[in-house]
Amino acid sequence: MKISLGTDHAGYHHKEAVKRLLQELGHQVEDFGTNSEEPVDYPQFIRPAAEAVARGECDRGIVFGGSGNGEAMAANKVPGVRCALCWNVESARLSRQHNDANVLSLGERMVPEPLALEIVKVWLTTEFEGGRHARRIAHLEPPSFSVSA
Repeated sequence: MKISLGTDHAGYHHKEAVKRLLQELGHQVEDFGTNSEEPVDYPQFIRPAAEAVARGECDRGIVFGGSGNGEAMAANKVPGVRCALCWNVESARLSRQHNDANVLSLGERMVPEPLALEIVKVWLTTEFEGGRHARRIAHLEPPSFSVSA
């Protein structure tokens, strides 16, 4: 799987830890930065990571910040992106099973690194259930996008 990553300065350490995990698991990574703890404006890094998913250049994306809230908001402005802000394993599992989330948002100040890595593992391996959920998320998509059941 090819996964885009994007972060601001407050999520930099989690991004680097997740990048190592993804590479260890055999995934391709497209890192849109940032690459330090120097303060930056998160939309400059989140939007390109989300757009890569929407264009189909990456299968999924993971974005990071201090809380993950602004990053989720920025990613969800991109048509075709369903970004889920997750804080535990169950929220990650459900974001995939019921919402077919294609981007995950994690807050470095909210989620300890070991838990963040577990969330990522579950999020990557959980399948979308389809069925009634496909009908529901279809209402979220712009007319030019379709969701497979």
